[in-house]
Amino acid sequence: MQAGSVALVHGLMCPAFLPLGALHRYRSLTVNAAVSKTQEILGNVSINGEVGGAGGAYSYEALKRLDRIRLSICSPKPDTNETIELVKRFPSTCRHSQSENEIQEIFDVLVCGGTLGIFLATALRTKGLRVGIIEKNVIKGRAQEWNISMNELLELVEAGILERDDIEQISVIKFNPNRCGFEGKGDIWVEDILNLGVLPAKLVEIMRRRFLSLGGVIFEGQSVANICIYDDVAVLEIDKEKKLYSRLIIDAMGNFSPIVKQIRSKRKPDGMCLVVGTCSRGFKENVTSDVIFSNLPVKTIEDSRVQYFWEAFPSGSGPTDRTTYLFTYVDDLRGCPSLEQLLDDYWDLMPAYQGVQLDDLEILRVIFGMFPAYRDSPLPAAFDRILQVGDASGIQSPVSFGGFCSMTRHLKRLATGIYEAVRGDYVDSYSLSKINPYMPNLSASWLFLRSMSASRNPDVSPDFINELLHINFQCMQKLGDPVLRPFLQDIIQFTPLAKTLGLISITRPEILPSIFKQVGIPAVLEWSVHFFMLGYYTFLSSFLDPLMRPWIDVLPDKQKYEWRRNFDAWKYGSGLDYK
Repeated sequence: MQAGSVALVHGLMCPAFLPLGALHRYRSLTVNAAVSKTQEILGNVSINGEVGGAGGAYSYEALKRLDRIRLSICSPKPDTNETIELVKRFPSTCRHSQSENEIQEIFDVLVCGGTLGIFLATALRTKGLRVGIIEKNVIKGRAQEWNISMNELLELVEAGILERDDIEQISVIKFNPNRCGFEGKGDIWVEDILNLGVLPAKLVEIMRRRFLSLGGVIFEGQSVANICIYDDVAVLEIDKEKKLYSRLIIDAMGNFSPIVKQIRSKRKPDGMCLVVGTCSRGFKENVTSDVIFSNLPVKTIEDSRVQYFWEAFPSGSGPTDRTTYLFTYVDDLRGCPSLEQLLDDYWDLMPAYQGVQLDDLEILRVIFGMFPAYRDSPLPAAFDRILQVGDASGIQSPVSFGGFCSMTRHLKRLATGIYEAVRGDYVDSYSLSKINPYMPNLSASWLFLRSMSASRNPDVSPDFINELLHINFQCMQKLGDPVLRPFLQDIIQFTPLAKTLGLISITRPEILPSIFKQVGIPAVLEWSVHFFMLGYYTFLSSFLDPLMRPWIDVLPDKQKYEWRRNFDAWKYGSGLDYK
Protein backbone atom coordinates (compact mmCIF):
# COMPACT_ATOMS: atom_id res chain seq x y z
CA MET A 1 0.00 0.00 0.00
CA GLN A 2 1.19 3.40 -0.52
CA ALA A 3 0.21 6.40 1.51
CA GLY A 4 0.40 9.65 -0.35
CA SER A 5 3.15 8.87 -2.75
CA VAL A 6 3.97 6.19 -0.28
CA ALA A 7 4.25 2.57 -1.12
CA LEU A 8 2.89 0.85 1.82
CA VAL A 9 0.31 -1.52 0.63
CA HIS A 10 2.34 -4.62 0.63
CA GLY A 11 2.37 -4.43 4.19
CA LEU A 12 -0.19 -6.38 5.83
CA MET A 13 -0.36 -9.21 3.45
CA CYS A 14 3.27 -9.90 4.04
CA PRO A 15 4.45 -12.52 6.44
CA ALA A 16 7.01 -10.82 8.67
CA PHE A 17 4.73 -10.82 11.73
CA LEU A 18 4.81 -12.86 14.90
CA PRO A 19 1.25 -14.16 15.60
CA LEU A 20 -0.05 -15.86 18.74
CA GLY A 21 -2.27 -18.87 18.59
CA ALA A 22 -5.84 -19.94 19.42
CA LEU A 23 -9.02 -18.64 20.90
CA HIS A 24 -9.49 -16.74 24.10
CA ARG A 25 -12.24 -14.54 25.43
CA TYR A 26 -10.67 -11.25 26.57
CA ARG A 27 -12.37 -10.12 29.77
CA SER A 28 -11.81 -7.20 32.09
CA LEU A 29 -8.29 -7.53 33.39
CA THR A 30 -6.80 -6.11 36.54
CA VAL A 31 -3.42 -4.77 35.51
CA ASN A 32 -1.00 -4.14 38.34
CA ALA A 33 2.29 -2.30 38.32
CA ALA A 34 4.31 -5.50 37.81
CA VAL A 35 2.39 -6.81 34.79
CA SER A 36 1.58 -4.69 31.74
CA LYS A 37 -1.75 -4.99 29.98
CA THR A 38 0.06 -6.53 27.00
CA GLN A 39 1.74 -9.16 29.16
CA GLU A 40 -1.52 -10.14 30.82
CA ILE A 41 -3.44 -10.34 27.55
CA LEU A 42 -0.74 -12.42 25.87
CA GLY A 43 -0.63 -14.67 28.92
CA ASN A 44 -4.32 -15.43 28.42
CA VAL A 45 -4.11 -16.20 24.71
CA SER A 46 -3.40 -19.89 24.29
CA ILE A 47 -0.34 -20.91 22.30
CA ASN A 48 -0.01 -23.56 19.63
CA GLY A 49 3.28 -25.00 18.41
CA GLU A 50 5.72 -22.66 16.75
CA VAL A 51 6.38 -22.93 13.04
CA GLY A 52 9.29 -21.91 10.88
CA GLY A 53 9.88 -18.51 9.36
CA ALA A 54 8.63 -15.08 10.30
CA GLY A 55 5.32 -15.31 12.07
CA GLY A 56 6.13 -18.51 13.89
CA ALA A 57 6.88 -17.29 17.43
CA TYR A 58 3.89 -17.07 19.74
CA SER A 59 4.67 -15.90 23.26
CA TYR A 60 5.17 -12.81 25.38
CA GLU A 61 8.79 -13.86 25.56
CA ALA A 62 8.88 -13.73 21.74
CA LEU A 63 7.69 -10.13 21.96
CA LYS A 64 10.39 -9.30 24.50
CA ARG A 65 12.99 -11.09 22.40
CA LEU A 66 12.08 -8.97 19.38
CA ASP A 67 12.14 -5.84 21.53
CA ARG A 68 15.65 -6.76 22.69
CA ILE A 69 16.72 -6.93 19.05
CA ARG A 70 15.05 -3.56 18.46
CA LEU A 71 16.90 -2.11 21.45
CA SER A 72 20.25 -3.42 20.22
CA ILE A 73 19.57 -1.83 16.82
CA CYS A 74 18.28 1.50 18.12
CA SER A 75 20.69 1.94 21.03
CA PRO A 76 23.04 4.92 20.59
CA LYS A 77 25.83 2.81 22.05
CA PRO A 78 27.69 0.63 19.54
CA ASP A 79 27.19 -3.09 19.83
CA THR A 80 30.17 -4.47 21.70
CA ASN A 81 29.59 -8.02 20.46
CA GLU A 82 31.87 -9.22 17.71
CA THR A 83 30.19 -9.82 14.38
CA ILE A 84 30.16 -13.53 13.66
CA GLU A 85 32.05 -14.39 10.49
CA LEU A 86 29.59 -16.89 9.07
CA VAL A 87 31.00 -16.64 5.53
CA LYS A 88 34.69 -17.20 4.76
CA ARG A 89 36.45 -16.96 1.40
CA PHE A 90 39.24 -19.32 0.38
CA PRO A 91 41.25 -18.49 -2.79
CA SER A 92 41.54 -22.12 -3.86
CA THR A 93 39.45 -24.97 -5.19
CA CYS A 94 37.47 -27.15 -2.85
CA ARG A 95 38.76 -30.32 -4.47
CA HIS A 96 42.32 -29.37 -3.54
CA SER A 97 41.28 -28.53 0.01
CA GLN A 98 39.15 -31.57 0.84
CA SER A 99 39.07 -35.25 0.08
CA GLU A 100 37.31 -36.26 -3.13
CA ASN A 101 35.33 -38.79 -1.05
CA GLU A 102 33.86 -35.99 1.04
CA ILE A 103 32.29 -34.29 -1.98
CA GLN A 104 29.18 -36.20 -2.92
CA GLU A 105 26.11 -34.47 -4.32
CA ILE A 106 26.65 -30.92 -5.55
CA PHE A 107 23.50 -28.79 -5.70
CA ASP A 108 23.05 -26.08 -8.26
CA VAL A 109 21.35 -23.91 -5.64
CA LEU A 110 20.89 -24.14 -1.87
CA VAL A 111 18.21 -21.84 -0.46
CA CYS A 112 18.67 -20.82 3.19
CA GLY A 113 15.29 -19.93 4.71
CA GLY A 114 12.32 -22.00 3.62
CA THR A 115 9.07 -20.30 4.53
CA LEU A 116 9.35 -17.77 1.68
CA GLY A 117 12.43 -19.30 0.08
CA ILE A 118 10.39 -22.31 -1.00
CA PHE A 119 8.61 -20.17 -3.63
CA LEU A 120 11.88 -19.27 -5.33
CA ALA A 121 13.26 -22.79 -4.78
CA THR A 122 10.23 -24.29 -6.54
CA ALA A 123 10.54 -21.83 -9.42
CA LEU A 124 14.21 -22.79 -9.86
CA ARG A 125 13.38 -26.49 -9.66
CA THR A 126 10.82 -26.13 -12.49
CA LYS A 127 13.73 -24.87 -14.62
CA GLY A 128 15.65 -28.09 -14.01
CA LEU A 129 18.18 -26.94 -11.41
CA ARG A 130 19.12 -29.21 -8.52
CA VAL A 131 17.80 -27.31 -5.50
CA GLY A 132 17.87 -27.87 -1.75
CA ILE A 133 16.35 -25.87 1.10
CA ILE A 134 17.79 -25.40 4.59
CA GLU A 135 15.25 -24.32 7.24
CA LYS A 136 16.06 -24.06 10.94
CA ASN A 137 12.47 -24.84 11.96
CA VAL A 138 9.88 -26.46 9.72
CA ILE A 139 8.57 -25.21 6.40
CA LYS A 140 5.05 -24.37 7.38
CA GLY A 141 2.97 -21.22 6.93
CA ARG A 142 1.50 -19.29 9.82
CA ALA A 143 -2.17 -19.27 10.79
CA GLN A 144 -2.63 -15.53 10.19
CA GLU A 145 -3.85 -14.72 6.68
CA TRP A 146 -1.81 -12.81 4.13
CA ASN A 147 -3.67 -10.02 2.37
CA ILE A 148 -2.88 -9.63 -1.31
CA SER A 149 -4.33 -8.44 -4.60
CA MET A 150 -5.25 -10.90 -7.33
CA ASN A 151 -2.74 -9.54 -9.84
CA GLU A 152 0.03 -10.11 -7.30
CA LEU A 153 -1.11 -13.67 -6.62
CA LEU A 154 -1.16 -14.36 -10.36
CA GLU A 155 2.59 -13.66 -10.41
CA LEU A 156 2.97 -17.15 -8.90
CA VAL A 157 0.91 -18.61 -11.75
CA GLU A 158 3.05 -16.80 -14.34
CA ALA A 159 6.17 -18.13 -12.62
CA GLY A 160 4.83 -21.66 -13.15
CA ILE A 161 4.66 -22.71 -9.50
CA LEU A 162 0.95 -22.24 -8.78
CA GLU A 163 -2.13 -23.40 -10.69
CA ARG A 164 -5.19 -21.21 -11.10
CA ASP A 165 -7.22 -23.94 -9.38
CA ASP A 166 -4.98 -23.55 -6.34
CA ILE A 167 -6.04 -19.92 -5.90
CA GLU A 168 -9.57 -20.94 -4.94
CA GLN A 169 -8.19 -23.48 -2.47
CA ILE A 170 -5.96 -21.01 -0.64
CA SER A 171 -8.29 -17.97 -0.79
CA VAL A 172 -10.66 -17.80 2.17
CA ILE A 173 -12.20 -14.36 1.76
CA LYS A 174 -12.66 -11.61 -0.82
CA PHE A 175 -13.94 -8.15 0.04
CA ASN A 176 -14.52 -4.70 -1.46
CA PRO A 177 -14.36 -1.71 -1.32
CA ASN A 178 -11.09 -0.66 0.32
CA ARG A 179 -10.67 2.67 2.12
CA CYS A 180 -7.84 5.20 2.30
CA GLY A 181 -9.03 7.64 4.93
CA PHE A 182 -8.05 10.46 7.24
CA GLU A 183 -10.58 11.26 9.93
CA GLY A 184 -12.17 14.66 9.52
CA LYS A 185 -10.70 15.09 6.05
CA GLY A 186 -12.55 12.55 3.93
CA ASP A 187 -12.21 9.03 2.54
CA ILE A 188 -11.12 7.63 -0.80
CA TRP A 189 -12.56 4.26 -1.82
CA VAL A 190 -10.87 1.86 -4.22
CA GLU A 191 -11.53 -1.66 -5.47
CA ASP A 192 -9.39 -4.81 -5.49
CA ILE A 193 -6.48 -3.57 -3.36
CA LEU A 194 -5.30 -6.17 -0.82
CA ASN A 195 -8.80 -7.57 -0.99
CA LEU A 196 -7.95 -11.26 -0.90
CA GLY A 197 -7.19 -13.18 2.27
CA VAL A 198 -5.08 -16.27 1.58
CA LEU A 199 -4.07 -19.01 4.00
CA PRO A 200 -0.26 -19.19 4.31
CA ALA A 201 -0.46 -22.68 5.81
CA LYS A 202 -2.25 -24.05 2.72
CA LEU A 203 -0.17 -22.08 0.24
CA VAL A 204 3.17 -23.08 1.75
CA GLU A 205 2.02 -26.69 1.98
CA ILE A 206 1.13 -26.64 -1.75
CA MET A 207 4.60 -25.27 -2.52
CA ARG A 208 6.21 -27.87 -0.28
CA ARG A 209 4.42 -30.76 -2.01
CA ARG A 210 5.18 -29.33 -5.46
CA PHE A 211 8.85 -28.78 -4.63
CA LEU A 212 9.28 -32.34 -3.33
CA SER A 213 7.35 -33.82 -6.26
CA LEU A 214 9.82 -32.08 -8.60
CA GLY A 215 12.74 -33.75 -6.83
CA GLY A 216 13.72 -30.92 -4.50
CA VAL A 217 15.44 -31.72 -1.20
CA ILE A 218 14.54 -30.20 2.19
CA PHE A 219 16.74 -30.10 5.30
CA GLU A 220 14.45 -29.09 8.17
CA GLY A 221 15.49 -28.39 11.73
CA GLN A 222 18.95 -27.45 10.48
CA SER A 223 20.82 -24.18 10.97
CA VAL A 224 23.58 -22.73 8.84
CA ALA A 225 26.73 -22.95 10.95
CA ASN A 226 29.39 -21.93 8.45
CA ILE A 227 29.83 -21.17 4.74
CA CYS A 228 33.13 -21.57 2.95
CA ILE A 229 33.44 -20.05 -0.52
CA TYR A 230 35.93 -21.69 -2.90
CA ASP A 231 36.73 -20.98 -6.51
CA ASP A 232 34.72 -23.99 -7.68
CA VAL A 233 31.96 -24.46 -5.09
CA ALA A 234 30.40 -23.20 -1.87
CA VAL A 235 30.49 -25.48 1.18
CA LEU A 236 27.70 -25.02 3.69
CA GLU A 237 28.01 -26.64 7.12
CA ILE A 238 24.77 -27.55 8.87
CA ASP A 239 25.11 -27.44 12.64
CA LYS A 240 28.80 -28.25 12.20
CA GLU A 241 27.91 -31.89 11.52
CA LYS A 242 27.00 -32.17 7.86
CA LYS A 243 28.42 -30.44 4.79
CA LEU A 244 26.42 -29.52 1.70
CA TYR A 245 27.99 -28.44 -1.58
CA SER A 246 26.42 -25.97 -3.98
CA ARG A 247 27.32 -23.79 -6.94
CA LEU A 248 25.21 -20.97 -5.50
CA ILE A 249 23.70 -20.16 -2.11
CA ILE A 250 20.52 -18.07 -1.85
CA ASP A 251 20.07 -16.15 1.39
CA ALA A 252 16.31 -15.92 2.00
CA MET A 253 16.61 -15.61 5.79
CA GLY A 254 14.88 -12.24 6.01
CA ASN A 255 15.67 -8.94 7.68
CA PHE A 256 17.77 -10.53 10.41
CA SER A 257 19.80 -12.88 8.25
CA PRO A 258 23.18 -13.64 9.87
CA ILE A 259 24.84 -13.28 6.47
CA VAL A 260 23.36 -9.80 6.03
CA LYS A 261 24.48 -8.96 9.56
CA GLN A 262 28.04 -9.89 8.60
CA ILE A 263 27.86 -7.85 5.38
CA ARG A 264 26.45 -4.74 7.06
CA SER A 265 28.65 -5.22 10.14
CA LYS A 266 27.48 -2.86 12.92
CA ARG A 267 25.77 -0.35 10.63
CA LYS A 268 22.36 0.70 11.88
CA PRO A 269 19.28 0.75 9.61
CA ASP A 270 18.31 4.07 8.05
CA GLY A 271 14.68 3.60 9.00
CA MET A 272 12.25 1.17 10.55
CA CYS A 273 8.58 0.24 10.47
CA LEU A 274 6.97 -1.10 13.67
CA VAL A 275 3.62 -2.88 13.54
CA VAL A 276 1.31 -4.53 16.07
CA GLY A 277 -2.24 -5.83 15.90
CA THR A 278 -4.70 -8.65 16.45
CA CYS A 279 -7.12 -10.90 14.68
CA SER A 280 -10.25 -10.83 16.85
CA ARG A 281 -13.86 -12.02 16.78
CA GLY A 282 -16.91 -9.92 17.58
CA PHE A 283 -16.95 -7.04 15.08
CA LYS A 284 -20.27 -5.95 13.59
CA GLU A 285 -19.10 -4.18 10.42
CA ASN A 286 -16.89 -6.58 8.53
CA VAL A 287 -17.30 -6.18 4.78
CA THR A 288 -14.79 -3.44 3.91
CA SER A 289 -11.10 -2.91 4.52
CA ASP A 290 -8.82 -0.02 5.41
CA VAL A 291 -5.69 0.12 3.27
CA ILE A 292 -4.56 3.12 5.31
CA PHE A 293 -6.43 5.15 7.90
CA SER A 294 -5.30 7.80 10.34
CA ASN A 295 -7.39 9.37 13.08
CA LEU A 296 -4.63 10.77 15.30
CA PRO A 297 -2.00 13.53 15.11
CA VAL A 298 1.63 12.95 16.10
CA LYS A 299 1.86 11.49 19.60
CA THR A 300 4.66 11.57 22.18
CA ILE A 301 5.65 8.33 23.96
CA GLU A 302 8.27 9.07 26.60
CA ASP A 303 11.17 10.37 24.45
CA SER A 304 9.62 9.17 21.20
CA ARG A 305 7.34 10.97 18.73
CA VAL A 306 5.18 8.72 16.56
CA GLN A 307 2.57 9.08 13.86
CA TYR A 308 0.16 6.15 14.04
CA PHE A 309 -1.60 4.58 11.06
CA TRP A 310 -4.18 1.80 10.87
CA GLU A 311 -5.02 -1.03 8.51
CA ALA A 312 -7.95 -3.40 8.88
CA PHE A 313 -9.17 -6.43 6.93
CA PRO A 314 -12.05 -8.90 7.27
CA SER A 315 -10.78 -12.36 8.13
CA GLY A 316 -11.88 -15.58 6.48
CA SER A 317 -12.01 -17.45 9.80
CA GLY A 318 -15.50 -16.13 10.63
CA PRO A 319 -18.15 -13.55 9.64
CA THR A 320 -17.36 -11.30 12.63
CA ASP A 321 -13.58 -11.82 12.55
CA ARG A 322 -11.36 -8.87 11.69
CA THR A 323 -7.64 -8.16 11.63
CA THR A 324 -6.54 -4.67 12.69
CA TYR A 325 -3.00 -3.32 12.59
CA LEU A 326 -1.41 -0.25 14.18
CA PHE A 327 1.91 0.80 12.64
CA THR A 328 4.39 3.66 12.63
CA TYR A 329 7.57 4.70 10.81
CA VAL A 330 10.82 5.80 12.42
CA ASP A 331 13.64 7.49 10.52
CA ASP A 332 15.52 8.54 13.67
CA LEU A 333 16.28 5.39 15.65
CA ARG A 334 16.90 7.44 18.78
CA GLY A 335 13.13 7.89 18.89
CA CYS A 336 12.15 4.26 18.40
CA PRO A 337 9.42 3.08 20.82
CA SER A 338 9.18 -0.54 21.91
CA LEU A 339 6.70 -2.99 20.41
CA GLU A 340 5.23 -3.48 23.87
CA GLN A 341 4.60 0.27 24.10
CA LEU A 342 2.82 0.13 20.74
CA LEU A 343 0.69 -2.79 21.91
CA ASP A 344 -0.23 -0.92 25.09
CA ASP A 345 -1.42 1.97 22.89
CA TYR A 346 -3.18 -0.46 20.57
CA TRP A 347 -5.40 -1.77 23.39
CA ASP A 348 -6.35 1.81 24.27
CA LEU A 349 -6.86 3.18 20.75
CA MET A 350 -8.28 0.33 18.68
CA PRO A 351 -11.78 0.30 20.26
CA ALA A 352 -12.43 3.92 19.22
CA TYR A 353 -11.03 3.23 15.74
CA GLN A 354 -13.32 0.22 15.19
CA GLY A 355 -16.28 1.31 17.32
CA VAL A 356 -16.13 -1.68 19.68
CA GLN A 357 -15.47 -2.47 23.33
CA LEU A 358 -12.38 -4.54 24.00
CA ASP A 359 -14.33 -6.64 26.51
CA ASP A 360 -16.69 -7.71 23.69
CA LEU A 361 -13.93 -9.14 21.52
CA GLU A 362 -12.48 -12.63 21.45
CA ILE A 363 -8.79 -12.31 20.64
CA LEU A 364 -7.67 -15.04 18.27
CA ARG A 365 -4.11 -13.92 17.54
CA VAL A 366 -1.77 -11.11 18.56
CA ILE A 367 0.59 -9.86 15.86
CA PHE A 368 3.82 -7.89 16.14
CA GLY A 369 6.83 -7.23 13.95
CA MET A 370 9.53 -4.75 12.96
CA PHE A 371 11.06 -4.09 9.58
CA PRO A 372 14.42 -2.33 9.32
CA ALA A 373 15.38 -0.73 6.01
CA TYR A 374 18.61 0.56 4.45
CA ARG A 375 19.11 3.22 1.79
CA ASP A 376 21.61 1.12 -0.18
CA SER A 377 19.06 -1.47 -1.21
CA PRO A 378 18.76 -3.86 -2.94
CA LEU A 379 21.90 -5.24 -1.33
CA PRO A 380 24.59 -6.03 -3.93
CA ALA A 381 26.27 -9.41 -3.66
CA ALA A 382 29.17 -9.11 -1.21
CA PHE A 383 30.57 -12.59 -1.82
CA ASP A 384 31.02 -14.88 -4.77
CA ARG A 385 28.38 -17.66 -4.88
CA ILE A 386 26.00 -15.96 -2.38
CA LEU A 387 22.98 -13.85 -3.30
CA GLN A 388 20.39 -12.23 -1.01
CA VAL A 389 16.73 -12.32 -2.06
CA GLY A 390 13.48 -11.08 -0.53
CA ASP A 391 13.71 -9.08 2.68
CA ALA A 392 17.35 -10.10 3.12
CA SER A 393 18.15 -8.12 -0.04
CA GLY A 394 16.06 -5.11 0.97
CA ILE A 395 14.05 -5.35 -2.25
CA GLN A 396 10.90 -4.20 -0.43
CA SER A 397 10.01 -0.53 -0.28
CA PRO A 398 11.20 1.19 2.93
CA VAL A 399 7.56 2.01 3.71
CA SER A 400 6.22 -1.49 3.05
CA PHE A 401 6.24 -4.46 5.37
CA GLY A 402 8.07 -6.63 2.86
CA GLY A 403 7.69 -10.38 2.89
CA PHE A 404 5.36 -12.28 0.63
CA CYS A 405 4.28 -9.60 -1.84
CA SER A 406 7.74 -8.23 -2.50
CA MET A 407 8.73 -11.83 -3.27
CA THR A 408 5.82 -12.45 -5.66
CA ARG A 409 6.49 -9.27 -7.65
CA HIS A 410 10.14 -10.17 -8.31
CA LEU A 411 9.84 -13.97 -8.39
CA LYS A 412 9.86 -14.47 -12.17
CA ARG A 413 12.71 -11.98 -12.63
CA LEU A 414 14.78 -13.58 -9.86
CA ALA A 415 14.20 -17.14 -11.04
CA THR A 416 15.24 -16.29 -14.61
CA GLY A 417 18.31 -14.32 -13.54
CA ILE A 418 19.50 -16.96 -11.08
CA TYR A 419 18.94 -19.76 -13.59
CA GLU A 420 21.03 -17.97 -16.22
CA ALA A 421 23.75 -17.16 -13.66
CA VAL A 422 24.06 -20.77 -12.55
CA ARG A 423 23.91 -22.25 -16.05
CA GLY A 424 26.53 -19.81 -17.32
CA ASP A 425 28.63 -20.05 -14.13
CA TYR A 426 28.31 -16.29 -13.63
CA VAL A 427 28.41 -16.61 -9.85
CA ASP A 428 31.08 -14.06 -8.99
CA SER A 429 29.89 -11.14 -6.84
CA TYR A 430 29.90 -8.69 -9.79
CA SER A 431 27.68 -10.90 -11.95
CA LEU A 432 25.32 -11.73 -9.07
CA SER A 433 24.97 -8.04 -8.23
CA LYS A 434 23.38 -7.57 -11.64
CA ILE A 435 20.40 -9.50 -10.21
CA ASN A 436 20.13 -7.01 -7.32
CA PRO A 437 20.69 -3.75 -9.23
CA TYR A 438 20.09 -0.12 -8.33
CA MET A 439 16.36 0.62 -8.65
CA PRO A 440 15.53 4.33 -8.60
CA ASN A 441 11.86 3.81 -7.74
CA LEU A 442 12.94 1.96 -4.59
CA SER A 443 15.44 4.68 -3.66
CA ALA A 444 12.86 7.41 -4.33
CA SER A 445 10.60 5.82 -1.70
CA TRP A 446 12.91 7.03 1.05
CA LEU A 447 11.45 10.53 0.92
CA PHE A 448 8.04 9.01 1.58
CA LEU A 449 9.31 7.31 4.74
CA ARG A 450 10.65 10.68 5.91
CA SER A 451 7.33 12.35 5.13
CA MET A 452 5.41 9.76 7.18
CA SER A 453 7.78 9.77 10.19
CA ALA A 454 7.10 12.13 13.09
CA SER A 455 9.40 15.14 12.83
CA ARG A 456 11.39 16.54 15.75
CA ASN A 457 11.06 19.99 14.18
CA PRO A 458 8.81 22.04 16.53
CA ASP A 459 7.69 24.19 13.58
CA VAL A 460 5.93 21.21 11.98
CA SER A 461 2.28 20.84 13.03
CA PRO A 462 1.35 17.53 14.73
CA ASP A 463 -1.39 17.13 12.11
CA PHE A 464 0.85 17.88 9.12
CA ILE A 465 1.45 14.25 8.06
CA ASN A 466 -2.27 13.54 7.88
CA GLU A 467 -2.84 16.76 5.96
CA LEU A 468 -0.07 15.95 3.48
CA LEU A 469 -1.29 12.40 2.88
CA HIS A 470 -4.88 13.55 2.45
CA ILE A 471 -3.85 16.15 -0.14
CA ASN A 472 -1.71 13.58 -1.92
CA PHE A 473 -4.51 11.02 -2.09
CA GLN A 474 -6.98 13.64 -3.26
CA CYS A 475 -4.68 14.60 -6.12
CA MET A 476 -4.07 10.99 -7.11
CA GLN A 477 -7.81 10.31 -7.09
CA LYS A 478 -8.40 13.28 -9.39
CA LEU A 479 -5.74 11.94 -11.76
CA GLY A 480 -7.47 8.56 -11.91
CA ASP A 481 -6.63 4.87 -11.50
CA PRO A 482 -3.47 4.93 -13.68
CA VAL A 483 -1.95 7.21 -11.03
CA LEU A 484 -3.60 5.96 -7.84
CA ARG A 485 -3.48 2.19 -8.24
CA PRO A 486 0.28 1.75 -8.81
CA PHE A 487 0.96 3.77 -5.63
CA LEU A 488 -1.47 1.63 -3.69
CA GLN A 489 0.33 -1.51 -4.83
CA ASP A 490 3.81 -0.35 -3.84
CA ILE A 491 4.87 0.63 -7.37
CA ILE A 492 6.53 4.02 -7.90
CA GLN A 493 6.37 5.22 -11.52
CA PHE A 494 7.76 8.41 -13.03
CA THR A 495 4.74 9.76 -14.91
CA PRO A 496 2.16 9.19 -12.12
CA LEU A 497 4.55 10.63 -9.55
CA ALA A 498 5.33 13.69 -11.71
CA LYS A 499 1.62 14.31 -12.31
CA THR A 500 0.85 14.05 -8.60
CA LEU A 501 3.64 16.41 -7.58
CA GLY A 502 2.64 18.84 -10.31
CA LEU A 503 -1.00 18.89 -9.22
CA ILE A 504 -0.04 19.41 -5.57
CA SER A 505 2.25 22.28 -6.52
CA ILE A 506 -0.49 23.96 -8.56
CA THR A 507 -3.47 23.42 -6.28
CA ARG A 508 -1.81 23.54 -2.85
CA PRO A 509 1.46 25.50 -3.17
CA GLU A 510 1.18 26.72 0.44
CA ILE A 511 2.04 23.22 1.70
CA LEU A 512 5.46 23.10 0.03
CA PRO A 513 7.39 25.02 2.75
CA SER A 514 6.03 22.62 5.38
CA ILE A 515 7.22 19.66 3.30
CA PHE A 516 10.76 21.04 3.32
CA LYS A 517 10.54 21.50 7.09
CA GLN A 518 9.24 17.97 7.56
CA VAL A 519 11.78 16.09 5.45
CA GLY A 520 14.71 18.54 5.27
CA ILE A 521 16.50 20.12 2.29
CA PRO A 522 19.25 17.42 2.05
CA ALA A 523 16.63 14.67 1.76
CA VAL A 524 14.79 16.56 -1.00
CA LEU A 525 18.04 17.09 -2.95
CA GLU A 526 18.96 13.41 -2.64
CA TRP A 527 15.46 12.39 -3.70
CA SER A 528 15.71 14.68 -6.76
CA VAL A 529 18.61 12.58 -8.08
CA HIS A 530 16.58 9.38 -7.76
CA PHE A 531 13.55 11.08 -9.33
CA PHE A 532 15.68 12.05 -12.34
CA MET A 533 17.00 8.47 -12.57
CA LEU A 534 13.44 7.19 -12.36
CA GLY A 535 12.63 9.19 -15.48
CA TYR A 536 15.84 8.02 -17.14
CA TYR A 537 15.07 4.34 -16.45
CA THR A 538 11.54 4.89 -17.77
CA PHE A 539 13.02 6.20 -21.02
CA LEU A 540 15.51 3.31 -21.24
CA SER A 541 12.86 0.66 -20.65
CA SER A 542 10.32 2.26 -22.97
CA PHE A 543 12.58 3.09 -25.92
CA LEU A 544 16.08 1.61 -25.68
CA ASP A 545 15.00 -1.85 -24.53
CA PRO A 546 12.84 -2.53 -27.63
CA LEU A 547 15.70 -1.37 -29.87
CA MET A 548 18.44 -3.36 -28.14
CA ARG A 549 16.71 -6.62 -27.24
CA PRO A 550 16.58 -8.10 -30.80
CA TRP A 551 20.35 -7.58 -31.19
CA ILE A 552 21.72 -9.14 -28.01
CA ASP A 553 21.55 -12.70 -29.37
CA VAL A 554 24.67 -11.99 -31.43
CA LEU A 555 26.66 -11.15 -28.28
CA PRO A 556 28.80 -13.58 -26.26
CA ASP A 557 26.87 -15.45 -23.56
CA LYS A 558 28.24 -13.42 -20.65
CA GLN A 559 27.26 -10.13 -22.31
CA LYS A 560 23.81 -11.50 -23.12
CA TYR A 561 23.37 -12.33 -19.43
CA GLU A 562 24.41 -8.80 -18.42
CA TRP A 563 22.20 -7.06 -20.96
CA ARG A 564 19.17 -9.08 -19.88
CA ARG A 565 19.80 -8.00 -16.30
CA ASN A 566 20.03 -4.41 -17.51
CA PHE A 567 16.65 -4.76 -19.19
CA ASP A 568 15.21 -6.13 -15.93
CA ALA A 569 16.73 -3.28 -13.92
CA TRP A 570 15.21 -0.64 -16.24
CA LYS A 571 11.79 -2.29 -16.23
CA TYR A 572 11.49 -2.99 -12.49
CA GLY A 573 13.46 0.10 -11.47
CA SER A 574 10.98 2.29 -13.32
CA GLY A 575 7.91 0.38 -12.12
CA LEU A 576 6.95 -0.59 -15.67
CA ASP A 577 6.53 -4.20 -14.56
CA TYR A 578 3.18 -3.13 -13.06
CA LYS A 579 0.24 -4.87 -14.69
